[in-house]
Amino acid sequence: MSVRDMLRSNDERFRALAVGLGPDEWARPSLCEEWTNHEVLAHLVIGYRLRVAGMMREILSHGVSFDRANTAMAGALAAARGPAELLDEFGELVARPRGLGRIFPPRLLLGDHITHELDILFALDRAPQISGEAVVAVLNTQVALPNPFVPAFHNSRGLRLRATDVEWGHGDSGPLVEGRGTELVSVLGSRPRMLSALRGDGVELLSSRISPSRIRRGG
Repeated sequence: MSVRDMLRSNDERFRALAVGLGPDEWARPSLCEEWTNHEVLAHLVIGYRLRVAGMMREILSHGVSFDRANTAMAGALAAARGPAELLDEFGELVARPRGLGRIFPPRLLLGDHITHELDILFALDRAPQISGEAVVAVLNTQVALPNPFVPAFHNSRGLRLRATDVEWGHGDSGPLVEGRGTELVSVLGSRPRMLSALRGDGVELLSSRISPSRIRRGG
């Protein structure tokens, strides 16, 4: 399966799951600092339809800050449209992405979407049902590619990482960190919530690298 096909399949699965969330669950804080689950959903919609020129205008209007622009856009869209409306649009955009959704590398979009799904599900103490193939694809991208939106490349340096539920590992030496693949995705993205689920003598070092200030709104 191509990464683009994997992205579409994963998005369709996420939408089917998200339709079942209730108003109280959408209003809960996500693991992405300052965003509710509703605002995370709004961000996913924006990422699939915003044009490059529109993104640049928003960044310039918010003091040349990507984070502030991203937060403002997600907050404004979530205030204007409820989760049901956003999920309807998300479903349409999965089939026919526009703007950034058409040109952004699909493996980076897959990582963004899965990380944000985990922001929602782990905040609600729900077990993810993401395919192992998709989780492995995200982990491989995270540890291999420096990304201004996701600090996983920095967070993983010098560690031996092992997933316990899928066939994935990274690094041949250094302190060990092991856990479920989705937990590793979330923590490497600087979400500390699932640190307690990880094991190994490298968890303390990984924990020291993570702080809320390192959570970028794009991933």
